[in-house]
Amino acid sequence: MSASSPLLDLAAERLGGQALVANDEFFGAKENLLKPGRGIFVEDKFTDRGKWMDGWETRRRREPGFDWCIICLGVPGVIREIVVDTNHFRGNYPSSCSIDAGTFPERASQEALHESDAWAEIVPPSPLQGHTENRFPVAAGHRWSHVRLNIYPDGGVARLRVFGDARPDWDRILAAGTPVDLVAAVHGGTPLSCSDEFFSEPLNLLMPGPAANMGDGWETRRRRDAGHDWVVLRLGRRGIVEEILVDTTHFKGNYPAQCSVDACDLSATEGESLEQADWLPLLPPSPLQGHTQHRFQPPEIPTPVTHVRLNIYPDGGVSRFRLYGRPQDR
Repeated sequence: MSASSPLLDLAAERLGGQALVANDEFFGAKENLLKPGRGIFVEDKFTDRGKWMDGWETRRRREPGFDWCIICLGVPGVIREIVVDTNHFRGNYPSSCSIDAGTFPERASQEALHESDAWAEIVPPSPLQGHTENRFPVAAGHRWSHVRLNIYPDGGVARLRVFGDARPDWDRILAAGTPVDLVAAVHGGTPLSCSDEFFSEPLNLLMPGPAANMGDGWETRRRRDAGHDWVVLRLGRRGIVEEILVDTTHFKGNYPAQCSVDACDLSATEGESLEQADWLPLLPPSPLQGHTQHRFQPPEIPTPVTHVRLNIYPDGGVSRFRLYGRPQDR
């Protein structure tokens, strides 16, 4: 069994994370910090400012001080771990870094953010290594909306990852008056475990917007036994599911033949594990087509649920999975 981390990269560009402002980005743009992957290196690629680097890189500092970049998280949340990735930065990485976090209004100005005294240090000044994923655990604490990466004194960072538990603003989500995708990553939904993720991870199922290509979905290897593949997902909020979307866009010769969905409610059961849960059918085995958005209504209006299990028969790829419904009080 493959187990996916329940932590999301709250700052990821594809979740809506934004690098808002940096004091310097002479060699590399701040936006690179939040892009997918670890960054690439092209041997003979140069710009009019020097070697092209796939990351945020500042000029060599000739005066006291340090460089910094402020990032708005795509989803506010409780931060558990920070990864400062200096991939391909070998002779030009910062000596050390620190991380501050804060909670600010959505439309706070860049000047107000930088000058605010509401920042809290969540990673103290810590040494960095070049060409390395530098990992820093963060003690569980407040719900944060922004982080500030400080590098000492200057240099380049390829990627910044802010792993944690999403804590979206449900008052704002419900006030919009539109159908709510209870399992969306931006609403706190996350994969907990799956049978296989050989070609791509199940977190892609819950990402905003349509899949960009076949690699932007969940795809398992070809089965050579009598079983089937599955993924267990925790909803962002307990709710009643009224419509199920199973999207096989881009999967034309490798989509599953069928799918089904089971569900359970663990909200009122202290300490009960998913293995002990009373799983009930939400959607019976239903045929799928390639490169198609399939919409299903549960046969009966079900009771509120907190977790679902998407089963695919026997294997294959699904690009997106949505559970539209009515949030309930926990």
